[in-house]
Order: sequence, then structure tokens, then C-alpha cells
Amino acid sequence: MATIEDTLSEIKTDKYIVFGGSGCLNKEIAHGKVMVPTEGYRDEGTSYHYVPASDYITVKNADVVAKFMEENKIPFVKGKTWTTDSFYRETNNNFEKRKADGCISVEMECSAIQAMCDFRKINLYMFLTCGDLLDAPKHLFRNGNGQYQGTQHDASHFEIALSLADYVTGAQ
Repeated sequence: MATIEDTLSEIKTDKYIVFGGSGCLNKEIAHGKVMVPTEGYRDEGTSYHYVPASDYITVKNADVVAKFMEENKIPFVKGKTWTTDSFYRETNNNFEKRKADGCISVEMECSAIQAMCDFRKINLYMFLTCGDLLDAPKHLFRNGNGQYQGTQHDASHFEIALSLADYVTGAQ
């Protein structure tokens, strides 16, 4: 978040590609799929400094990112995400509320970055990789020892981000 704010004084752009990992709230989501957030539940503090209070913020370019994933045959799922900056407080009660509300992932940045981008009139293009499964009797780490392919730490997601940057700038 601060990195984006800092770069705006040096880089003249109206587009940002953001990607990263998230926890999975729905065991029905296939392991290794890219997640395109459509809305972020605002359970963090930063977004409230940029846009008026609301439970959710719309991730405005979700359809663009989804179209890119489709055209490039990258397995993906669209859905709501739960943004929290207090991951040690992901209680069962909060988990159940967010899941019942349709959230399929939990992460720490989406709603805050979208709020800042809305405020600064910047287009955000975001995707996540659902890693660890929280929708299990016990927290399930979905990667083996040293195995990163198809996980939230898969380096190929950087390549997806570069291709997405070409796509949204028309540099294909």
C-alpha cells in the first residue's frame, strides 16, 4: 500500500497490477486456481482513510482480469475476499460470517489498495492465489515441503502479472 503511494511521485501511471497469496475459505475451490477478487470485505483500517465507510468495496477491474484469464486459459475463480490486517484474529465466528456472506478468500491488502486506487483515480488489476485451506477441520497447508507450483508462492504468477500488464496497456 505505502509502496504504491510512494511510487506515484516517481512513476506516472494510471494502472497497477497487484498479485499475491491468500487463504482459502472454501474447500470447493480447486487447489492452484487463480482467484480474481470482485469485492473486498473491509476488515482493516486503511481503506477508511480513502473512501467513505461501507462493508465492501468493489474491485472495479475484476471483469477485465477475468477476461484476461479466460483468453489465456488460466484456471481461475471470481469471488469476494475478506481483507483483514489482524490475521491472528481470524476467529471461527468471523470465518463463518465471511464465508456465509460469500467470501472465498482472506488476505491483507485488497480492500485497502482498491480504496487508495479509487481515491487516486488509478486502475487496479488484482489477482490472488488461494493457498492454505482454512475451510478444514484443521488449518491445511496446501503445499508440500519445498513444493511451490500451484501454490501462493508459485513464481509463475509473476509471469501472469507481466502478461496482464501487457494486456491492460495494449502492448500485446
